[in-house]
Amino acid sequence: MRDVQKEIDSRNIQIDRVGVRGVSYPVILMDKDNKTQNTIASVSMSVMLPREYRGTHMSRFIETLEEYHGRVSPANLEAFTKRLCEKLNASESSVSFEFPYYFRKKAPVSGIESFSKCDVNLKASYEYDKHFDMIIEINLNVQTLCPCSKEISNYGAHNQRALVSLQVRCSGLVWFEELINMIESSASAPLFTLLKREDEKFITELSYENPRFVEDVIRELAITLDNEKRILWYNARVTSYESIHNHDAFAEIERDKR
Repeated sequence: MRDVQKEIDSRNIQIDRVGVRGVSYPVILMDKDNKTQNTIASVSMSVMLPREYRGTHMSRFIETLEEYHGRVSPANLEAFTKRLCEKLNASESSVSFEFPYYFRKKAPVSGIESFSKCDVNLKASYEYDKHFDMIIEINLNVQTLCPCSKEISNYGAHNQRALVSLQVRCSGLVWFEELINMIESSASAPLFTLLKREDEKFITELSYENPRFVEDVIRELAITLDNEKRILWYNARVTSYESIHNHDAFAEIERDKR
């Protein structure tokens, strides 16, 4: 049959990225506690298309995904992006795997366990025989309590959920759980799915004794990231969904430690 994609294109325009996105696909992840974890990812894959080619072969993206049987980890993304280049005769490729990641947490007093969730995005790109790049992104909710509100109020202080979005480039393996712990230790208090009354009391008092602005959270997180030698670069953003304002507050820090 005629291969239309391989036909020569006379418009002389290179396409930086062409591919598929929003592919819902079951994946198997590395899990620090249980070795593996099954989840569903939204997958995007693309390659650079030279100016002389009319189109790429879209089915080959899914074929490459099938070759890896849904096994995804920071350890095999370089091989995956290289394989995309080989499969599609491309000099550059990029992929993104977005998925919910679940981990078990014990309530602080009762010890009762439940699942908690964060959202992860593994983003990788490869330039043939030159450069591989990977970013791990963690999005996790925490609690913040306002130091100013605590200081000026006769009793209580306003508190709210805040979203921490952390992107890192690493040297060596850094578990998702390690990044989660770094984020939670920077906040006024972590969040839990299941709490009994004694746990609620503990968390309420913990956050009250540990008030933090978004500026405090981002600085505490930056100190931890600066001290972790395996992390080479990071971008951290904290967004506070303010409970007494009709707007959000945010703070952001980006550092290249290389």
